[in-house]
Amino acid sequence: MSDDQVAGELKKMTAFIRQEALEKAKEIQIKADEEFAIEKSKLVRQETSSIDSQYEKKFKQASMSQQITRSTLANKTRIKVLSARQELLDDLFEKASKKLAGFTDDKSKYQVMCKNLILEGLYALNETKVAVRARKADYDVVKKAITDAKKEYTETTKKDLSLELDDKNPQPEASPGGLSIVGSNGKIDINNTFDERLRLLETDALPMIRNTLFGKNENRKFYD
Repeated sequence: MSDDQVAGELKKMTAFIRQEALEKAKEIQIKADEEFAIEKSKLVRQETSSIDSQYEKKFKQASMSQQITRSTLANKTRIKVLSARQELLDDLFEKASKKLAGFTDDKSKYQVMCKNLILEGLYALNETKVAVRARKADYDVVKKAITDAKKEYTETTKKDLSLELDDKNPQPEASPGGLSIVGSNGKIDINNTFDERLRLLETDALPMIRNTLFGKNENRKFYD
């Protein structure tokens, strides 16, 4: 084989190797581009997922914070409303307490009131011997009320009754008025003084008073 022939063969061989190298490089580049695209897509999905997760977490935190704030404000408002209502009720009963003493000014009306308080105790005790305790300042009025109450009670029940004023155990002079009815030799004392009646009113009639002043509580499901 001549030198020219050898050179030609080398040239062909070099061209073939060069072509093979180019094709191989192209395949490597394509594969690398595919792997890069896959990795890029994977990273994008991961970052997107991470961002979504962080957003969802922050959204939940913000939502929870907003709920806590609303709940706190609602509770503070409710407490203020309840406090204002209680102040109004306290003021109402305080004013009522101050007016109690005025009920004794009109002696005729006070006598009728004492008679009714005595009768209430008599019917509750249903005994034959009963005593009445009152303020010394009210003795004259209470004695007349005792006479009236005894007459009405005996006419209604057809029973004998011993009803007397217990002047050994008077009600405190600081009391605004009213009386107590004592039976069973002093063992049972029905307290019908004005102070006690007002105290019972505060306890027993308070739900009705609240309903009258503030309306029905829509959140309350059970009532006594």
